[in-house]
Amino acid sequence: MKLCSFIFPPPEGESEGLKTLKLSRLPESLENESKRLESQRAKERESAILLHRQTHCYLSELLGCIQILQSLILDHRLRAQNDLDRKKTEYMEAKCQIIILKIRMEMLQVQLDTYTPKKIAVHRTIRDTLESALKSEQVERQSSQRMLSSFEILGQDFEAVVKEYSRLQQEIKNKKWALQEFSQYNH
Repeated sequence: MKLCSFIFPPPEGESEGLKTLKLSRLPESLENESKRLESQRAKERESAILLHRQTHCYLSELLGCIQILQSLILDHRLRAQNDLDRKKTEYMEAKCQIIILKIRMEMLQVQLDTYTPKKIAVHRTIRDTLESALKSEQVERQSSQRMLSSFEILGQDFEAVVKEYSRLQQEIKNKKWALQEFSQYNH
């Protein structure tokens, strides 16, 4: 009876016959309630499985979107970095040009302070003398190279003639010396 009162709470002043009728329907009611609860549990399981699948699907889509977003951010950052690098390079080039011009100005100022017009004239004279000496040396070098080329054209035979000539010159020198020595002892 207590079970019946728990499942079907009695309103105030309920008769015993009504309570007995409810008690006879209790197994059927419990079975219906059990089936309803089992059906509800099955629906909850299906809902949980569906929720799990949808969550997994949404997470996969979200990860894909995050990857696309990361690639867009990286692409934008690379483009922005490229522009920034180009601007920094232009700035550094301009700064280097300014520094080079300042150094050149300082060098010219030092030269102006160091060299008087008289010293500059002397340096020009020295430079002209050295340039003319260089030109004459170059002409002499070219002449020597031409002569050497003509000797190289003659080849091995000419070399043998030169050696024979050198040997004969040495022999004549030796005989002149011997003749001088001989004539000194004969007088």
